Amino acid sequence: MTQTLPTRSTASPGTPAAPARTIQYCAQCVMPATRPDILFDAEGVCSACRHFAQRPTIDWDARRAELIEVVEEFRSHDGTNYDCVIPVSGGKDSTYQVLKMLELGLNPLCVTASTCNLSAIGRRNIQNLQRLGVDHVEVTVNPQIRRTMNRFALMQVGDISWPEHVSIFTIPVRVAVQYGVRLIVWGENSQNEYGGPASAAHDRVLNRRWLEEFGGLIGLRVADLVGQAGIEQRHLIQYTYPTDEELANVGVTGIFLGHYLPWDGYSNALLAQAHGFESYGKTVEGALLDYENLDNLFHGIHDYFKFLKFGFGRATDHACMHVRRGRLSRRDAMTLVKQHDGKFPHTYLGEALDSLLASIGMTVAEFEVVCDRFTNRALFQATRSGELVRDGRGNLAKINDDNAA
Repeated sequence: MTQTLPTRSTASPGTPAAPARTIQYCAQCVMPATRPDILFDAEGVCSACRHFAQRPTIDWDARRAELIEVVEEFRSHDGTNYDCVIPVSGGKDSTYQVLKMLELGLNPLCVTASTCNLSAIGRRNIQNLQRLGVDHVEVTVNPQIRRTMNRFALMQVGDISWPEHVSIFTIPVRVAVQYGVRLIVWGENSQNEYGGPASAAHDRVLNRRWLEEFGGLIGLRVADLVGQAGIEQRHLIQYTYPTDEELANVGVTGIFLGHYLPWDGYSNALLAQAHGFESYGKTVEGALLDYENLDNLFHGIHDYFKFLKFGFGRATDHACMHVRRGRLSRRDAMTLVKQHDGKFPHTYLGEALDSLLASIGMTVAEFEVVCDRFTNRALFQATRSGELVRDGRGNLAKINDDNAA
């Protein structure tokens, strides 16, 4: 299909109004204070940087020994059941999780919750994960209902990937209950890696409370969908978390592997690539890397709406992680973020926006209207008449890209 460019008017970048406020950025990395759940201390340093600074004080040998004790407690010693469930997308992190559990001699059941719009490279990476030598279950939800949910969530909460974010936390837990597997091995605790409240950042387990607070529901409950666009309760079984009674009957516990092993996406990618994981080969749109978010063709839309709402996107996340690990200077990070973050998602992994939107029955013009509705106008440059400033590709400009206005 021919890509349709935005039809909204483009204001001259030479006529911006003076910003009424500025965005505060972390003094050590480039994370803005607009990120939900992030905290800044009196020195202007974000909670994610503070959490990461504690890592050298952690006795990782002791943490690994603790991990071994945990898996031994839940291991099926007679071999009649799986030792654990591992939620997997086929990405570099879930490949890393599988490799680490196999190193410990576990017999995992790998569980994939179907991706909203699976890419070809995503399918190949799932197949590669299977070749590591594991049993694998892929739960594919009703694609008609999923597309309806994609459209509804995009229009209601500005997140086309909302149904996927729910199902990746519900389907593996449902499978664990159904198979009677007591241990679920998740990956990183995003509140620790990206900077959430200390109580959540130090969690070693993922439970219902964590899901409801940090699992990406953003105010929309699964029950809210009943009666919307023809969605019925029977369509939402896989999106529904097991009851507390069901969990208690099996004794399901979910742990974050990142609590026990020093989590690093880059080293995870290197290990995964050494075992057949396929990266994109060039920088993914809106990012700084070629090895993340390769499975879901809607990721570009999802990340763009994060930029519209909060003034940062996936490139900021990547830059901050590398700054904290000393692989990138803060100055270079600012340059890269400005270059890659928040661009209008004309394509993602080579797929044109109009083709992606057609799958949920939406045109580019309708998409632009939704974009405008969720744009936090306080974060972006506007003309004196209040019109947002865009360049010829439809890209917005933030009111400031660092602490200097």
